[in-house]
Amino acid sequence: MVHGEIFLKKNEDKRLRLGHLWVFSNEIDTKRSPLEQFAPGDLVQVKTSVGKVMGTAYINPQSLICARLLSRKGNLKCGINFFKERLATALALREKLFAKPYYRLVYGESDGLPGLVIDRFGSVLSVQITTVGIDLRKDILIAALLELLSPSAIVLKNDNSQRQLEGLDTESYVVYGQLPEPLVIEENGAMFKVDILAGQKTGWFYDHRASRAIVAMFAKNQRVLDLFSYAGAWGIPAALGGAVEVTCVDASEGALALAIENAKLNRVEDKMYFVRSDVFDFLKQARQEGQLYDIIVLDPPALIKRKKDFKQGYEAYRWLNQLALQVLAKNGILISASCSFHLSAENLQEILRSSGRHIDRHLTFFSCAGQGGDHPIDPAIPETAYLKTFFCTVAASL
Repeated sequence: MVHGEIFLKKNEDKRLRLGHLWVFSNEIDTKRSPLEQFAPGDLVQVKTSVGKVMGTAYINPQSLICARLLSRKGNLKCGINFFKERLATALALREKLFAKPYYRLVYGESDGLPGLVIDRFGSVLSVQITTVGIDLRKDILIAALLELLSPSAIVLKNDNSQRQLEGLDTESYVVYGQLPEPLVIEENGAMFKVDILAGQKTGWFYDHRASRAIVAMFAKNQRVLDLFSYAGAWGIPAALGGAVEVTCVDASEGALALAIENAKLNRVEDKMYFVRSDVFDFLKQARQEGQLYDIIVLDPPALIKRKKDFKQGYEAYRWLNQLALQVLAKNGILISASCSFHLSAENLQEILRSSGRHIDRHLTFFSCAGQGGDHPIDPAIPETAYLKTFFCTVAASL
């Protein structure tokens, strides 16, 4: 039930009218609607300065993003039917796009469920809740998931820094059923073991699926370097595609152990090498040794997590791409990606342009990609578009 109303300051309703779902704390008229009257997670009616209803949101008075709209209706009942309807809509899109149940089922605001991400691994669901508003209603959400999908297991994947900002616990656990051992998914004709509880994010990164399939298409007879390899999602399809050698580099011992298991699962371990190392250190050493690779995949974690980290993160991306180009063979291919929202596609393009010129190479893009269809972009919410990937061919200078 709705616990009250918040009024926006004059002219602060524009973003909501254009389709965004967020209300920042400095946009609320706190004299008319004191925030201390609300408990974190309360449902509130959002109104303009002249009293026009903008919709129903959940609120967290302690958060910078103070309210997140769930509906344009002012009298939303956030019960099991609400969740079932939103989940069914999200499911309908994924079932059109994918033949098998391995995908991101819910992608936050784009699916009308801000603060919620759900990845589907066959009969297992990995649920990541990042706001109090959804966390308070997780029992209803789980009931809706059980009705809609009859999963064998549901994991609450809570080890997320955003939860700390909302004052939530960060312990991950199985909330329903029992995890199969091993849990194996299929992607691009390859099999991958997924470790939800100990793995990064929800346990897998579905967003690059289409780009990884492209790499496998031209990997035949190539020497491939997979940087920040995690569980081998780029390297193993390349090996299956006929690469003569694939080197996976990651700083995480657990990630590489998973990649080794996945190489064996796909029977390509004889052509794969696994190096535990800081990627910067590995590239510097490879350059000193004169190592050259035909295809280099550069898919780092988010190096710019906050706007204030931009300068330092930009330099890290620039240095990484420059080092990678220095160990790329003649007429080689660099796949350079960024999942940092604060690094725009234009920023990454400029990094690649300047890096190519720095080493006097002719660098061109033959393909550009973003996140897969199970990470749909809401055109009114720029934050839903984060992934950018450039496929570069690099030749001698003109």
